[in-house]
Order: sequence, then C-alpha cells, then structure tokens
Amino acid sequence: MATLLLRLAAPLQSWGADSKFETRKTNREPTKSGVIGLLAAALGLRRDDAAGLARLNGLHFAVRADREGSLLVDFHTANRLSERQQKENREKGKKPEAPYVTYRHYLQDAVFLVGLESEDAALLQELETALKHPVYPLYLGRRSCPPTLPLCLGIRAGKLMDTLRAEPLLVKQRNGAPLRIVADADPADAAAVPRRDLAMSFSPIHRQYGFRPVREWNTNPPEMPGATEHDAMAELR
Repeated sequence: MATLLLRLAAPLQSWGADSKFETRKTNREPTKSGVIGLLAAALGLRRDDAAGLARLNGLHFAVRADREGSLLVDFHTANRLSERQQKENREKGKKPEAPYVTYRHYLQDAVFLVGLESEDAALLQELETALKHPVYPLYLGRRSCPPTLPLCLGIRAGKLMDTLRAEPLLVKQRNGAPLRIVADADPADAAAVPRRDLAMSFSPIHRQYGFRPVREWNTNPPEMPGATEHDAMAELR
C-alpha cells in the first residue's frame, strides 16, 4: 500500500459545493471530484472516458487542512443576451436589458495536503509523472485558480491516514489547534456522513455526481522542518 501526496495551495481556490442560480459556493476543503478532475487533466483524459474516470475514483482519498484560509466573495456582472442579440435589439430601438450579478466564493491563502492511496503502484507512479508534466493546464477548482509549486510531493510507503498524520506541516505558523482530516469512510461507520462529490461523468452534455461516505478526524502532525517563530524585531536589538 502506498500514498501519493499533493500540496494544494494558491492565492485563491474554489471547490464546487452547493451552487444554486447565480451563487457559486466553495467547500471548506478540496472535493474528491475536483481532485479527480485535476488528475484527469494531468493525464489528458477525455471528458467521456468512463473507464479512466472509474480507475481514478478507485483511489482512496483524504485531505488535511494545514491552513484553512478565509472566505472571499467576488461578484461578476453578465448579460443574458449575446452581443449579437443586444446589437439587434439596439437597432430595433428596444430598451437594453439590465445585466445581472453572479457571486463566486473562494478560499484565500488556504493550504491543503491531499493523499491518494492505492495498491496499484504503477498507477501512483503514472499520476506522479503526469502531475509534473501535465497534458492540460491544472487548476484548483476553477480555471482562474492555478496552483503554486510544488504541487506533487511524491509517493510515500504506507497507508493513507498514517501518512497524513506523519507528514510534516506544509506551513510554518499555526495556532496550535488540531488540524482537520476529511477522508473516505466505510459506509457502515456510524460517524460517516454522505457527501455528493463523487464524479460519475465529466461529460459536458450530462455531468453526474454521486455520494460517498466521509468522516472528519483531528490530528497534530509534526512541525515543518526548520520552522521557527519569526521575530521581526530581532535585528534591531
């Protein structure tokens, strides 16, 4: 058993959650469907590649929130009519239609450690290579959210949860509170809750998502190597 580790960090990231009408919300941490989409882009899979998607969905998934980040709500204005339709209406003397506002939610300055566990060593090695040399551009939930480097931290020998608990922090400062881990769970686990972020199809014609059981844990991983508390006034003394 081995675990591939990813570092998901960026000024902004957004992981699709409950999105209705003109409001696009984000989850508190990366979704499995979002990370599987990132892997599919790295491999160059087609959106209708059902076999390739099923292979990736078989990975056991967990995410550790090293820095939760803060919520940013942005807004965009848009028109329901195309530019051609707007031009035709102006030529006919019709009153222009007022634009509408859409809201998009982002996580600012968040840092996550993602683990992907499999008994298939060849698959993990294939993913590691693809993430370092992706076929398509990679982004954290939305195209406007490219990741910072390093993205791929490599493969660790060991089980998923053990690896996430043992891997040193990805940030230098923390408030001492335990970190959250959100992981795939056994359906029979009484503490598991359903989450609708299992990608069944990425087809643009008919995207489909299913439910998976997840459970939240707490952990206190080791500090980042060489991390010390910064004293901004030390050189002035």
